[in-house]
Amino acid sequence: MMVFMKSTSYRYLTVAAPLAGSSTYRAVTVSERQKVHRKVFILLALAAAAVHAAVTGTVVNGTTGKPQANTTVTLYKFGQGGMEPLAKAQTDSNGAFSFPQDTSQNPGPAMVRVELDGVTYNHMMPPGTPTTGFNMMVYNATRQQPAAAKVSKHMLLFEPANGQMVVNETFLFNNPTKTTWTDSQNGTLHFFLPASAKDQADVKATAPDGMPVPVPTEKLGKGEIEAAKFEVKPGETRFDITYTVPYTEGEPFTGKIFTQDDNTYLISPAGVTMKAGDLADLGTEPRTQAHIYGLTGKTYTIQLTGAEVAPPEQPAADSDSNSGPQIEQIMPRLYSKAKLIIVLAMGILALGFVLLYRKGEA
Repeated sequence: MMVFMKSTSYRYLTVAAPLAGSSTYRAVTVSERQKVHRKVFILLALAAAAVHAAVTGTVVNGTTGKPQANTTVTLYKFGQGGMEPLAKAQTDSNGAFSFPQDTSQNPGPAMVRVELDGVTYNHMMPPGTPTTGFNMMVYNATRQQPAAAKVSKHMLLFEPANGQMVVNETFLFNNPTKTTWTDSQNGTLHFFLPASAKDQADVKATAPDGMPVPVPTEKLGKGEIEAAKFEVKPGETRFDITYTVPYTEGEPFTGKIFTQDDNTYLISPAGVTMKAGDLADLGTEPRTQAHIYGLTGKTYTIQLTGAEVAPPEQPAADSDSNSGPQIEQIMPRLYSKAKLIIVLAMGILALGFVLLYRKGEA
């Protein structure tokens, strides 16, 4: 797993200087000292003014390309008690809003939220970032799925162990339109949840430039179709689903695909052999040894044997990077404590995808 570290450099300010041609420091006169004090005072005043500055911005409707007038904007702060509203404001005819509130007493981040057509849009303001003059994009919502909005990548990772199997699914839902799709009745993502999972699935979604949040689900009819109720905004929305089923080594496991996927991939971890028909064998990734298969149909039946093993440790620089499908390991955006997740990015011929690789806790 790659760890990214940032170095920090410091600059030191001196108010005395050595005399030319010697190592003796000259004295600082009172007038010079006063000048320094004045400069420091001005800098502190400017910093304080920035901290105490009002929160201002403009709400723009990305669907119409025009300012969003007469819309309620809410300012939140984050504390030990969670998210707390500070104030509300109304946009004017130009979509502009302003909060005169002093947020300097809140050491944590602040956030501005706008709701349009029942969908919320957030603008985060971490400490030290500008709080004035920013734009917030909102979009009109539709209850019908835009024709161009679809799942660009769908990855399923199967991890059998100790009489059960953990199934991890990741959907990358791409919406290239300028309209948000939301369906509170039927949901926006339909996925297969076998009866043996006993209606227990962990579902989270990540909006474009957002954070992963739990998503409510509901069974559609009497079948094995589960609906995730989360809006699909313009850009890429990610769904992560995990469920566990009983499994005996070598027994067939059948699943279904209910989404219109551009690319669907089935993955077995290192040490586990997958047998199935109607799958395109895309090979083994050289670093993690995960075996990847392409699925073109809407159903699959697989048989898994063996036990998952840890992938081999990799050197800092991988010189033989062109020997097979490329996978990049990065830190996950998801769960902070439940399980370890590795997100894999892969390119095979002209295809590239990101798969979710989760290893359960020992």
